[in-house]
Amino acid sequence: MSNSIALENQFTAQNYRPLPVVLSCGEGVYLWDEAGKRYLDMMSAYSAVSFGHSHPRLVAALTRQAGRLAIASRAFHTDQLGPFLKRLCELTGQDKALPMNTGAEAVETALKAARKWGYKVKAIPDGHAEIIVCADNFAGRTTTIVGFSSEAQYRDGFGPFAPGFRLVAFADAAALERAITPNTAAFIVEPIQGEAGIIVPPKGYLAECARICRACNVLFIADEVQTGLGRTGKLLACEHDGVKPDGLILAKALGGGLLPVSAFLAKHEVMDVFTPGDHGSTFGGNPLGAAVGLEALKVLVEENLTARAAELGDYLLGELRAIVSPLIKEVRGKGLLIGLEVQPGKARELCERLLQRGILSKDTHGAVLRFAPPLIITRQQIDWAVGELRASLADMEPTRRRAIA
Repeated sequence: MSNSIALENQFTAQNYRPLPVVLSCGEGVYLWDEAGKRYLDMMSAYSAVSFGHSHPRLVAALTRQAGRLAIASRAFHTDQLGPFLKRLCELTGQDKALPMNTGAEAVETALKAARKWGYKVKAIPDGHAEIIVCADNFAGRTTTIVGFSSEAQYRDGFGPFAPGFRLVAFADAAALERAITPNTAAFIVEPIQGEAGIIVPPKGYLAECARICRACNVLFIADEVQTGLGRTGKLLACEHDGVKPDGLILAKALGGGLLPVSAFLAKHEVMDVFTPGDHGSTFGGNPLGAAVGLEALKVLVEENLTARAAELGDYLLGELRAIVSPLIKEVRGKGLLIGLEVQPGKARELCERLLQRGILSKDTHGAVLRFAPPLIITRQQIDWAVGELRASLADMEPTRRRAIA
């Protein structure tokens, strides 16, 4: 066993079950282990490394700002936050942004904003605001967030949980409409459910949900932590349905693969419920994160990565769907966010076989492999990865195993 793995096993809480590889450096779409073996990264740290590892422009922005001013606290103004949030609002069409660090923090911020909007603007009786979420959602690991999860493991042993949430089926607009009451403040939804297995709703679902929310004076809030910033072939996944949300949650790729940077964005009516002292974060909006975040937005636009994700995503989907294997149940996704569903219990083994062949992926719920490479990946790199996937699937097929035996 690697000494690095042994140390982790000894001193780290066992809340992860990593694949047996020790990564030591990365560049572009590749990672190297401590023995020097190269791997194609088909995970991008759940979309956090959309621009590739150690993108030179982002590293330069990080280094430059770290040498000037890294952390100052929002108790003071800095010269980096304003330009960053201005550009972020311009790109997304939102009025204002509240910067945080992790995706979970941004979700918690959205929950607070929705509730306060419900009380101060919609006039919901104090303490009665409800927020509707979808079954199989994944928005983070805080106690409030796992409290509205439908996944038993995420909740086990962590209660009691905060009240005020209602669960409806994903991709069922009628279920949303039935669940709305006069006390409903917001509906928070992932345009594509990532952790659930890259579940893509039918076309028109988000648009119908947005229509229902407008008709009922309910905020439509899009959790685009994984799907935002070009990942699905649009700047925001909501755009596939022509939807502009009342509130928007961004993270992961916003930090350029270098830092945790997140934000909750919304229209004036929602964001203006916050007053000094209502909410805050020691590190949220720090100049280092703001400088990297602004450069990440520039790279996204100037390198045309959203269009690249659309083109190469279509290509990768087509290549995956062309694979004939009894182990494959379905291929689904948008842009470069793709799920390969296999026979139950086979996903971890397939991940381990791909690891041996120099490809990094990760399964979810033992049944779905995620393919979400950096948006800078090339067609040639995709072709190589698909070829290795074909070979790995062939090695796992029962008929081939019997033949070898």
